[in-house]
Amino acid sequence: MPRPTRFDAIIIGSGQAGNPLATALAKAGRQVAVIEKYLLGGSCINYGCSPVKALLSSAERVHQVATAADYGVRASAPKPDFPAIIARKDAIIQHKRDGVRANLTEEQTGITVLMGHARFRSPRVLHVQLNSGGEQELTAPLIFINTGTRAAVPPIEGLAESGFLTNVDILDLKQLPEHLLILGGGYIGLEFGQMFRRFGSRVTIIDAAKNLLEREDDDVCKAMHQQLEADGVEFVLEAEVRRVSRNADGEYTLTASTPDGERRLRGSHLLVAVGREPNTDDLGLETTGVETDEKGYVLVNERLQTNVRGIYALGDVHPGPQFTHLAYDDYRVVRDNILHRKRRSAKARPLPYVVFTQPQLGRIGLSEKQARHEKRDYRVATMPVRVIGRAQETGFTTGFMKVLVDEKSHILGATIFCEQGGEIMSMIQLAMAGGLTCDDLQNTVFAHPTWAEALNNLFAKLVKA
Repeated sequence: MPRPTRFDAIIIGSGQAGNPLATALAKAGRQVAVIEKYLLGGSCINYGCSPVKALLSSAERVHQVATAADYGVRASAPKPDFPAIIARKDAIIQHKRDGVRANLTEEQTGITVLMGHARFRSPRVLHVQLNSGGEQELTAPLIFINTGTRAAVPPIEGLAESGFLTNVDILDLKQLPEHLLILGGGYIGLEFGQMFRRFGSRVTIIDAAKNLLEREDDDVCKAMHQQLEADGVEFVLEAEVRRVSRNADGEYTLTASTPDGERRLRGSHLLVAVGREPNTDDLGLETTGVETDEKGYVLVNERLQTNVRGIYALGDVHPGPQFTHLAYDDYRVVRDNILHRKRRSAKARPLPYVVFTQPQLGRIGLSEKQARHEKRDYRVATMPVRVIGRAQETGFTTGFMKVLVDEKSHILGATIFCEQGGEIMSMIQLAMAGGLTCDDLQNTVFAHPTWAEALNNLFAKLVKA
């Protein structure tokens, strides 16, 4: 094979960290290669945030029509056109894909895009098996691993043989499931569960844990459970699925051990959403000396450097919370450290996130469970959404707001489970970034009547007399 083609930097994977990094390096005069095995744009655009939120928006419209009578509006029962819903999602995603491709291949010189599978030959050389046929070898002093994750598959008897849906497959269904079984009660399972229930499917969520969203506080778990149950989602918790089978008609049967004995759960479709695993098993990392943890995630320091000089890991492929906004911040960390000679860390940064059920669950900072684990002194205030004027006027009265503050009245964290919970949480995040206290927010003049105005009363509960 000819000598490897030399670049200044190689990025394996075109996700939310890799794409902007390629652009930044190219604008700085570097020659950059981007290698993508599947689809440009990574998980967020192709099978994560964007397509799921597009489908959730359709499900929300169905719910609005179904509940129109509660607002004095007469409407016939909603009839979701599932193929049209999928087509709308596909159009949104294709537009985003086209934008990514144009940015990488047309709008910025200095970037070479190769579609294919990359494997390390050595710490500085990559072999690429091109999707179109043929192969190529590349070398660079800087290599960035941005390969993301895939759905984890639990070792359950019969599961592999029976076939199942992942978060990728379920986005391209052509027909609405009659009865969707979801294995896993985490963020992915809950969003899909509420969505498909509102589209008209029967939905059963099965989880081995005692509560949904096990990492959240008990009041959050309970409120989320009650809301989805009110929507008609069925739950089977503390259930260990031991066997999966599928008959000639395509019907699934899950055999599970529960506190009440063995149960057999039947459904037309099965979504497996029990977690993620890193796409590192076929990268040839054994030729580089790059260290990984027991699950295969690439170990990095606060600057996202691996133990091998010149090799970095960005996004979900390294240990830690897996969110698009953190992957994008990984790009900023690397950009500033490499191009602007700053010492920027990926370790001490806020962790905001939103579960896009309705109502939304917005979280920033510490939960009570985390505060107790860290032995932090804190005060807490909660307020049910039903007392908020805006909630009463709009009819979105489900949920609650909760904040934690320290002894100096600075905000430690917030949980906002209500309509527009993610947006309200973001306001509190800005207050935390600015060092505002509960006294400051209690005295802030917000427009009336808004959801934000409720923060006056919430933080008033924490103002010291």
